[in-house]
Amino acid sequence: MTQNDIAGQLFTFEYCNVKIKGKPGLKKTPQSLSCFDQTIPVAPGRRAGAHVRVKAKSSEVPYWSPNCEYRHKVARKFPKDYTKRGDGARIKSGELHKIVPKAEPPLAGAFKKRDNPPNSLFRKFYERGDLPLAVEHSGSKNVINWKVEVSKLDYHYYLPVFFDGIREKEEPYRFLAVKGVEDLLQVGEGKILPVIPQLIVPIKTALNTRDPSVINITLQLLCKLVESEEMVGESLVPYYRQLLPLMNIFKNNIENVGDAIDYAQQKKACVGELVQKTLELFEQHGGEDAFINIKYMVPTYESCVLN
Repeated sequence: MTQNDIAGQLFTFEYCNVKIKGKPGLKKTPQSLSCFDQTIPVAPGRRAGAHVRVKAKSSEVPYWSPNCEYRHKVARKFPKDYTKRGDGARIKSGELHKIVPKAEPPLAGAFKKRDNPPNSLFRKFYERGDLPLAVEHSGSKNVINWKVEVSKLDYHYYLPVFFDGIREKEEPYRFLAVKGVEDLLQVGEGKILPVIPQLIVPIKTALNTRDPSVINITLQLLCKLVESEEMVGESLVPYYRQLLPLMNIFKNNIENVGDAIDYAQQKKACVGELVQKTLELFEQHGGEDAFINIKYMVPTYESCVLN
């Protein structure tokens, strides 16, 4: 397994977490059946990375008062709500004491995982038998057995389909999608640049799931996409408004372990480090307008070229 083999690393880290560390493995969704059956269709209203509204009533949401503090809305008081003569003993005993909850704004859930239904285009095509590939189980690592020479594939058709499958979390869909993207980027010089506009929606959908495991894979593949061919980095600059908002949210998502050793960077499991690396590659390969556009979307980013 090479250092840049993202698909091979998935199997290695999954084996270490489940077999050695005893962590729970990936669970199949209720729509996924056996390897010989097709996935049950999900509800049409379910969309990957869809925005989830905060479930709070208007009466429960505090307001920002002129005193620069959050306050709960107080209902109109009636004469029976005020204390009367003789209520002192009841107040001391706590009978009439009402605990007022601390007024705080509702949680926005910026880091909360969003829905990721098993309805990717890649899964549909693979189960239908439209993809010219199969998993080849070898002794050292799994590879893809392509039925057609990779360089002869139609990149306008296949590359967006494989990028749509990188948000999958079940096997063999995840391995085939990630490894397929790697193989297509490796031998696709001259064919990748015209397909860039078709890749933005699947990449944005994968980032919008806000699942750290999916975001890590997406960011690593973005780095490979930028380095796969000249002018790819510059062609991504107009799409920073779609790609960078999620990176701005997770840029500082780095766990503070004190003086302990954190192997998340080595295992490509630290989202904050991957975001920083991706932004640096965007600036290095994005031309002269890359930094100002990155700075507009990610204000805390500091240039790695100018400094």
